[in-house]
Amino acid sequence: MRSSIILLMILSACTQKPSADTKDTSLIKEKDYIRVIEGIDEPLDHEMIQRGEVLISYSDCSECHKDDMRSKGPAFRDIAKRYPTSQVYLDLLARKVISGGTGSWGNPIMSPHPEINEDDAKAMVSYILSLED
Repeated sequence: MRSSIILLMILSACTQKPSADTKDTSLIKEKDYIRVIEGIDEPLDHEMIQRGEVLISYSDCSECHKDDMRSKGPAFRDIAKRYPTSQVYLDLLARKVISGGTGSWGNPIMSPHPEINEDDAKAMVSYILSLED
């Protein structure tokens, strides 16, 4: 009888639901991971977004990025959450696509893509930043 009570106590301790503190911690980790940059969003060119989507679908981006979840690199939607849709960030991120980089999202290293011209890189970034909604 006593061993049954002890077993029930152990089982109930193992099956308790996570507390609200655990949920808060995961939200804090996501916020720290994304690190939103404040800024005013400018409208994105619809044709450029469509062109960027096509260019990305024919590129090697999917080897490291997914739309909705982290992979080797950050999710496209996380990138869109971080950066305002302004010309400054379109230019910055297009240069990162072309030259590669490291450190912005932790340890992953983005390979350089020197074969992509600046206009195509900006179109690709426009598509990525359009995914925030």
